[in-house]
Order: sequence, then structure tokens, then C-alpha cells
Amino acid sequence: MENAGVNLIQFEHIKKVFDGDTLVVEDFNLEVKKGEFVTFLGPSGCGKTTILRMLGGFEIPTAGKILLNGEDISKLPPYERPINTVFQKYALFPHLNVYDNVAFGLKLKKVDKKTMDEKVRHALEIVDLEGFEKRSIQTLSGGQQQRIAIARAIINEPEVLLLDEPLSALDYKMRKEMQLELKNMHKKLGITFIFVTHDQEEALTMSDKIVVMADGEIQQIGTPEEIYNEPKNLFVADFIGESNIFKGEMVGTRKASFCGRVFDCVDDYEKSTIIDAVVRPEDVELVPEEEGMISGEILASDFKGTFYIVAVLSGKNEIEVHSLKYYEPGSRVGINIAPDSIHIIPYDTSINHYEGVVGEYVEGEGLRVSFADFEWFVNPKDIFGEGEIVEGARVEASFTPDNAEISDDAEAGVVTGNIISFIYVGDHYRYTVRSKSEEDYIVDDEDLWNQDDYVSVNIPKNKMSYRLVGEQ
Repeated sequence: MENAGVNLIQFEHIKKVFDGDTLVVEDFNLEVKKGEFVTFLGPSGCGKTTILRMLGGFEIPTAGKILLNGEDISKLPPYERPINTVFQKYALFPHLNVYDNVAFGLKLKKVDKKTMDEKVRHALEIVDLEGFEKRSIQTLSGGQQQRIAIARAIINEPEVLLLDEPLSALDYKMRKEMQLELKNMHKKLGITFIFVTHDQEEALTMSDKIVVMADGEIQQIGTPEEIYNEPKNLFVADFIGESNIFKGEMVGTRKASFCGRVFDCVDDYEKSTIIDAVVRPEDVELVPEEEGMISGEILASDFKGTFYIVAVLSGKNEIEVHSLKYYEPGSRVGINIAPDSIHIIPYDTSINHYEGVVGEYVEGEGLRVSFADFEWFVNPKDIFGEGEIVEGARVEASFTPDNAEISDDAEAGVVTGNIISFIYVGDHYRYTVRSKSEEDYIVDDEDLWNQDDYVSVNIPKNKMSYRLVGEQ
């Protein structure tokens, strides 16, 4: 492909704030090469469509620059950009036939009739709808309407085609067909496709590059194989496909301890590093109990069309297995996991760090420290040791997720907020609780809470660590 590998689009430190204080995208940086098929993937509200709209010119970045062929287009209106968009609802004109819908952009440019006829015919050939020129839009199926929307977008020969969840309104079978059609169209056209979806299978099937997003930030950029096989954090591991995640520890060279035993693995980290081990369900092998590295009891075996989803309880860990064979609930099995099926993610030591300010010393209470969501009294030695107390000094407090508790009693905890996400980690859940001040608190808890539950987080003072970071 001509000029493949050249950076066509660059997002540089893009930030987008709505209504003065609602941060939707923060410090977004990305390079898109000419001719790539790039997919923005993430849950609803993660900022992926906002990025697409800023590239298309329908939103202006609050900060940062968008470069196209090295030129800043951040404030150009849509009609001045060599970029076309296919929207989720297609935005076709119901009173116009197929020809007039596809030719709409050319008519605005006052293209002559002969050229217009040739371009419409070619565009319809690309989307496999040649001969449909006189058909009414209302007589077309959802898949056909989607193809007409694409034909209308590509007829102007844009450098970039933006697709905002264009398959979401289609049924499963049609969606699968259109995934392959879009991939083939991309190869035929040779232009840059940027696709937005929350469907992981769609992203894995179609993309050259996937950009996984959450909370307005990029979590990982990579090929479909890299994203699936080597997730960089627990969000990606949990969001992309199905995963078994186990809390563990590195105990030697390429040796990880989890689920009550030591496994060989291919990733190597320093001994005693706390880790999360990620194992895909299709990589777990069930064998006779006496032949397994570990053993467990079958909890359920549910048929899913081409395989069974088998749930196995091993100690306190519930393990999901994808198997071609049915296993009777209540029976016992052995479990084997090959070294190259274990992906190690070092424990994220950056979570649960909060900056506060040292206040006055109160006799009988201790040293007052104020944080965004709470203030409490601390033994001065926990911060300053034997040194002098400095009022106004900044201090960083931190705790690990297993040293906090969730309660539905607002008075029981130090902080209150809503659960915005959770991940199952072997024998417990890892929750993210977001407070009104937009601080996130990560808590491990065995009980199942629901998304959006309003809860309190109790942080024992004796489990909090402190580090002096400077003076105000």
C-alpha cells in the first residue's frame, strides 16, 4: 500500500471538558498510520466517540492538537477536512432514492452528471449494491442501508473514514457479515478507517490496531493479538474476552505462586513481586483429578453452541474453563495450565495513593491531615519520624486494596461513593469506588456488590502508609 507506515493523524495531549467541569478525555496521545484500520474500544462513556467527533470536526478539543498530514486541523469545520463519517443511525435521507443519497455530496460540489454517474456506480460496486440506484431507502434492510451510508461517505474519496458504531443496530448474523464486508472494503479502498465500538469481538476481528479506553484515557494500544494475549492491566484483561485472574506472588525465576501452588510461567519479575496471573478459559486443561497440577469440583457445565462453559471450584478460587466436553456437576477433576498460558501482570502499586495537607497538632488527638474526601488525626511519627512537624507540608497516604472494606452503612466508612466497576479476581472481587471529588478507591471484597451501588469505604488507620512529598 503506497505510503503505508507514514503517520497520517496525530493526537497530541488532547483534553476535552464539557459544561466547564465534566472531564471526558484527558491527555490522549495517538499516532495513526496511513491506510490503517484503527478501532477505539471501550465501555459506554469512556470517551471514544468524543475522540471520533473531535477528529471529524464536530467537537473542538479543550486542549491539545489534532494533526492531519502534519497540519493542525483542531479548529477546522467538518466540511474543510478530508474526512467523512458514517454515523450509528446512518443519517440517510428517506425522501431520496439510493442514487440521490449516494450522490448528495457530489451535487453540493456541482460535479458534472457523467462523472457523478460513474462515481455512484463505482461506490455501489464497492459495497456490493450495484443496480440499486433507483431503489427507495425505505425498501432496504438495515445492512443495505448501512452499505449505502458507507457508499455516500467514500464517494468523496476522503483520506479518512470514521465509523461510529455503525453495526450496533444490526442483528447478530448481519453484524458478522458486515464485519467481513468492512474489512474487505478497507482493503479495496486503501484509505484509513477509524472505527468506534464497545464490542470486543468486532474489534478483534476487524482491526490492525486497537486502542482500549476507559475513563477518557488510553489503557493499551496494540494489535488484536497483543491486546488479547498480553493485556497491560486488569481492566484490559477483564474487558477483552473472558479471563481467569488470580492474585499471587513471584517466588523464583519464572515461577509464580497462585491457587495454592507454584506454576512455571514465561514472564519474569523480581522475587516477592505481588502479581495478578491471567489465564484465558480456553487455555485451562481439565484432566483426571490425579493428573492435575491442582484439583477442583465441577460447579456447572453450560452448553454455548460450540463449547461448554465449565465452572470449577478449586479451594476458594472459581475457575472458568471452555471445553468441548461436558462435565457432570459435583464430579472432581484435575486442572493443568501450561507456562505460556499464564500472563503475569505486576500488582499496580500506583493505586490508592492520596495527597493531603498537614494541619495543626491537637493534644490527645494527634496531627490533623486533610485529604480531598476526609480528614483524620495521625501520629506525627508516622509522617515525620523523629523530625520536626511542618504544618502545611504535603503528605501522600496509601493503602492496598485488601486492607480496606466496603459497607452499605454510610457511617461505617471513611469515604462514601458509587461503585463504578469491578473485576472478579479468583476468590474475591476488586471494586473501584468513586467519590464525589472524583477520587477512586480500589477495594478487595469477597461480597458481590452491584455497579452504581452507593457504599462506604473503611480504611483502617494502622494499615495506611505515609510519605512526605513537600511543603505548601
